[in-house]
Amino acid sequence: MRADRLLSILLLLQNRGKVTSRELASTLEVSERTIFRDMEALSASGIPVLAERGREGGWMLTEGYRTSLTGMKPNEIGALLLSADSAILKDLGIHEDFTIASRKLEAAASGNKSPSANYFNQRIHIDSEGWLSSEESFPFLSTLQAALWEDRKVSISYLRNGEIKNRIIGLLGLVAKRGVWYVIGQHEEQFRTYRVSRIVAAQILEEAYSRPDDFELTSYWELSKVSFKSALPSYQAKFTLKSSSLQALRQERFVTLLSIDESPDSAWLEVEAEFNVIEAACRIMLSLGPHVIVRSPEELRIKVYKAALETVLLGRRVSRLPATDSFSGFIKFL
Repeated sequence: MRADRLLSILLLLQNRGKVTSRELASTLEVSERTIFRDMEALSASGIPVLAERGREGGWMLTEGYRTSLTGMKPNEIGALLLSADSAILKDLGIHEDFTIASRKLEAAASGNKSPSANYFNQRIHIDSEGWLSSEESFPFLSTLQAALWEDRKVSISYLRNGEIKNRIIGLLGLVAKRGVWYVIGQHEEQFRTYRVSRIVAAQILEEAYSRPDDFELTSYWELSKVSFKSALPSYQAKFTLKSSSLQALRQERFVTLLSIDESPDSAWLEVEAEFNVIEAACRIMLSLGPHVIVRSPEELRIKVYKAALETVLLGRRVSRLPATDSFSGFIKFL
């Protein structure tokens, strides 16, 4: 919108002193002709805009002039305080606010009464640690966000184990973790975490929600992760891994590396790791192919061997090669 662009020009001139038409056009993604028209509009509205010609010239404001139009909207401050990650800003619907806010922040005067950084940090947390990224959709994220800012309760319906559950919750915060959004809510006297993509309906209620004074979003989330991981099944295994595949193993979900020692062969490592279940361990071992040798437990060695044998036999049947079920035949084929 032109009004937003004129305000941006005014703030850019106030913050940077002298700016050329080319710089303004590039920053605002318009033509230099548009910048000239905007300057005429600013001048006609009483803003003391001056043009200095020549090689070192540019646009500037009369010395001593400052605008008081630096009040920042909550979404604009939030966009800066939360993250410059474009995907997260788009999820929250404040991507454009980020650009505007970055200019306003330069000109923000002391005594600004806009919400503080703590206000946003207590309501939205960005967790960039580990786990796999996701391409989930969040149709009710904006509804939850609105209720969060207004401190109002929300009626939600969400999928849990194939069934739809209904809850009325007070919103404590939103958490983004590698492309997945979670909402922390208080239902009756308990704090609970809901995956936003599983919410199938959400409606803001008139009833206000009073946040507990001692609730701290980041601490709650970190403790929740520890509790979640400790509740998972545990399956330990030892194997020899090619050094070049260590990074790939680190990126696997729900794998905890317990120890890594050098092997007599410098190209290999002796690794002990913890998986959630034997099926996950088998899948990951198979994905590493010839870059891993399973040492223990024996049941995992057998499971990986059988899965590899079935794959080879299936491949032979598909390619119409002679099949064999014997171990010696399998070794010969390899």
